[in-house]
Amino acid sequence: MRVKRGFKARRRRQKVLMLAKGFRGGRSKLFRTAADSVDKALTYAYRDRKVRKRDFRRLWIARINAGARIHNLSYSKFMHGLKLANIALDRKVLAELAVSDPSGFAKIANLAAQQL
Repeated sequence: MRVKRGFKARRRRQKVLMLAKGFRGGRSKLFRTAADSVDKALTYAYRDRKVRKRDFRRLWIARINAGARIHNLSYSKFMHGLKLANIALDRKVLAELAVSDPSGFAKIANLAAQQL
């Protein structure tokens, strides 16, 4: 007696087509095309979750560097001064201060400069 795979196969294909929802054309309608598109999309999603962390760190460093240079410090000297002053603020917080609270950042920069 043969086995008809209707339910299992349909469920597997439906899962892929649900993930392809929002893709254009055959990528959201045709199983084989959708499966390829979904595989690639999931690969990019996995990779870019790691890349996002790198990108934000680069952005924070650029903002801190711009804020530090206003106070005649390079990024590396500023960070070294913070370490010597035992100021344990991460780059995300420092970047936010540099953008939204320049006077507060100036106080931290003065503290860092005094330690050098």
